Amino acid sequence: MAIVKTDLCIIGAGSGGLSLAAGAVQMGARVVLVEGHKMGGDCLNHGCVPSKALLAAARTAQTMRAGGCGIRGMAPEVDYAAVMGHVRHAIATIAPHDSVDRFEELGVQVILGWGRFTGPRALAVGDDVIRARRYVIATGARSVVPPIPGLGEVPFLTNETLFDLRNCPDHLLIVGAGPVGVEMAQAHARLGARVTLIERGKALGREDPELRALVLERLRAEGVEIVEDAQVARVGGGEGAITVETGRGVFAGSHLLVAVGRKPALERLNLDAAGVTMREGRLILGPDLRTANRRIHAIGDAAGGAQFTHLAGYQAGVVIRPILLGLPARARVDHIPRVTYTEPELAQIGPTEAEARETHGSALSVARFDFAGNDRVIATGQAKGLIKVMVVKGRPIGVSIAGPEAGELIAPWALALANGMTMSAIAGMVAPYPTLSEVNKRVVGAYFSPKLFENPWVKRGVRLVQTLLP
Repeated sequence: MAIVKTDLCIIGAGSGGLSLAAGAVQMGARVVLVEGHKMGGDCLNHGCVPSKALLAAARTAQTMRAGGCGIRGMAPEVDYAAVMGHVRHAIATIAPHDSVDRFEELGVQVILGWGRFTGPRALAVGDDVIRARRYVIATGARSVVPPIPGLGEVPFLTNETLFDLRNCPDHLLIVGAGPVGVEMAQAHARLGARVTLIERGKALGREDPELRALVLERLRAEGVEIVEDAQVARVGGGEGAITVETGRGVFAGSHLLVAVGRKPALERLNLDAAGVTMREGRLILGPDLRTANRRIHAIGDAAGGAQFTHLAGYQAGVVIRPILLGLPARARVDHIPRVTYTEPELAQIGPTEAEARETHGSALSVARFDFAGNDRVIATGQAKGLIKVMVVKGRPIGVSIAGPEAGELIAPWALALANGMTMSAIAGMVAPYPTLSEVNKRVVGAYFSPKLFENPWVKRGVRLVQTLLP
């Protein structure tokens, strides 16, 4: 048995763990990184990278099919195996950046194996025992498999196995219409599959109703069958012939994708031995992301909040302050954006209009701008879109966008919310013409227009000044 002593032990080599390891070792700390599965974690291997690669291929197929701007559309020839080859190529191209070799070159000691706490300050990995001054749990999350009768007897896919397919499903049944389910529904419909999307509540139910309606309208127009308010009662059948029984009928298909969410992957860690407390399968954390054991922090999906790669990277920056510098730090969530990468994309930061009205009541102002008034959208024949900005006391507190490149358009608002900027500060931005980014400028104009052009005192003041000017 080898004893490994270090300043910092990070458990999990996903996006958050890798960001923290790279930063900490380059700042002079001794770092051990433990990974029991694949370097790069879920984002590289089963999540962001493969899904966006698949969506890109699907978008290419749809562009050929739809045509536009005077170009006649034509049926694309989709080679699903080659599409999945594109997905694998994307993963392989990024993998060296997340590899053992790269991190060892940086000076990180990488130990491959599953970690298990044997005490408050000891982690066993195979024949090694790591004794670190500080630990960070960054083990990510795994797909939830709901207790649906019959599910254990039929073959089904999750985001962890979907990208192993080599033949396009004839009819893909998807249980769960959150971001993953909706993205994969549109991708597979565009690649030639019949798709039925089944949701026990409302599809994209967390999002602003006006905006999600734009996304769902597009999916339905592309042939996706969306079944809402349909609780799954039972799954049956077998390979190539699966049935999903709901209160709204029985749906039959060739493949089943279960996309009802993901939960923190903590089971292997033996957290009781470390003095780390949990509630309903989630870690109990302070605002500094510290557990009940003051020497152990958690970041990313393992921390139990929103499951975004960019949030994990942000949290890595938060915990590095107390761990390496002994400085206080608190994690925020109000400035963290989220994006559903359908076409049109749907992006959100801060509260939706309904959430903001519940909190702020009459103090809330909502500015809106329809993408139909953007010259770039008109010139390029792009999709419908809408942006809504929730404003309190002259400061944006939330932004909702549905439309082309919404994920890019939300970025300036992330800057604004992170730094407490006012609408006046954003009004000072000059956007190049003609670009989609002008919608951000135009929605600020929609906020100020009533204050300037519908205010009688402004008009009286202008008339007075005009009488005084030479």
